[in-house]
Amino acid sequence: MIPVVHHPSYVTEAPARSTYRWGKNGAIRDLLLAQGAGVAWHEPEPMPPAWLEAAHDPGYVAEVLAAAVPREKERRIGFPVTPAVARRAQTVPGGTWLAARLALEHGFAANTAGGSHHALGDTGAGYCVFNDLAVAAHRLAAEGRRVLIVDVDVHQGDGTAALTAGHPQIATYSIHAEKNFPVRKARSTLDVPLADHTGDAAYLATLEATLAPLIAEVAPDVILYQAGVDPFADDRLGRLSLSDDGLVARERLVARLAQGVPVASTVGGGYGDDVMAIARRHVRAILTLGEALGR
Repeated sequence: MIPVVHHPSYVTEAPARSTYRWGKNGAIRDLLLAQGAGVAWHEPEPMPPAWLEAAHDPGYVAEVLAAAVPREKERRIGFPVTPAVARRAQTVPGGTWLAARLALEHGFAANTAGGSHHALGDTGAGYCVFNDLAVAAHRLAAEGRRVLIVDVDVHQGDGTAALTAGHPQIATYSIHAEKNFPVRKARSTLDVPLADHTGDAAYLATLEATLAPLIAEVAPDVILYQAGVDPFADDRLGRLSLSDDGLVARERLVARLAQGVPVASTVGGGYGDDVMAIARRHVRAILTLGEALGR
């Protein structure tokens, strides 16, 4: 069985003035429910404020939890932070941390949300409120773990890089479209910018050539994997040209390169009008990783 972390608050109604499509997490849940006994479900606790503050400014944490985020920050996020959005934002980092703990036990686990890699210290950005990857990494590091965050979303993990920079137990890797959002990139431990329209063969060769030596150098106890599917050729916000088969090959490659290191995946990006098609790509990533990494 594949350990999967999910919470009812992940699925919420879209707030007014939202430019983000909110149906994706419910569709992911439903597709995984159809796997029946192949999935073992786990429900996370909300991340305590003290751990949110390990990555984020306490003032910003208080704004979010009170659903009192200033309008200018909501514009950077892309939607208003309502009480329901605030509950979700606090719970998702707890889910990523729980997925990591389950991965340490089972080899792999997946969070059905998360990958909010654009959130910065004092503000959210790019549909991200709290940076669950950075929050979970800080908590894991405090527990004595060495963490590698591997981000294959089409957009650079700028917030994750900024919020973990200089931490001796956390390393970050981002392979992304060079000309895509954000315009101003942060500095990851290793950044791999790609030209527009990079396809399957070049992408996979570059991923292997760059990620394999980093894993060997870092020797992590656990990998937090931002498994965004927006490198897909027809993604609304992507600039790369991976096929569906290429995305599956990517997950198999990451599993092989992990070389026995536990992996916890998060959903990350995937954009377009066909929510079910996007959800199927996310679920295919989870199932592929689970098959390759499960013990």
